[in-house]
Amino acid sequence: MQNNDTLKLLRECDAGVKMGLSSINDVLPDVKSQGMRQDLTNCRDQHETLLSEIKTKLADNCDKGKEPAPAAKGMSWMKTNVKMALEPTDNTVADLITDGCNMGVKSLHRYLNQYHQADSDSKGIATRLIQLEDDLAKQMRKYL
Repeated sequence: MQNNDTLKLLRECDAGVKMGLSSINDVLPDVKSQGMRQDLTNCRDQHETLLSEIKTKLADNCDKGKEPAPAAKGMSWMKTNVKMALEPTDNTVADLITDGCNMGVKSLHRYLNQYHQADSDSKGIATRLIQLEDDLAKQMRKYL
């Protein structure tokens, strides 16, 4: 059985990667630039691969993971839909995705610090997720 910090960190990674996938899927239909669409699709694929890895580790410990907080998910959906209704451009998509990535990076760093006794595999997953989010935010800069 994994230690408590390991499970808590994996649960937060699970919720974070699901939030990222939801955000990407929410904006993809509105993306006009083929380059942006490809960047988002590639990142979505990497998130799905990481989600599969997280789910396997959680299942090995008889844990079902964690869903994103309903309030956070609802606020994200509302912000996305309002901004896209007002200005349905790739610039708006880039702005939304950048904000989401930055929030994800901040939260994941907080969880890494909070659950410092988590095992190295789980810390590695969190670090890879942080890198994915950071890389996507950087890719979005050219569309701002």
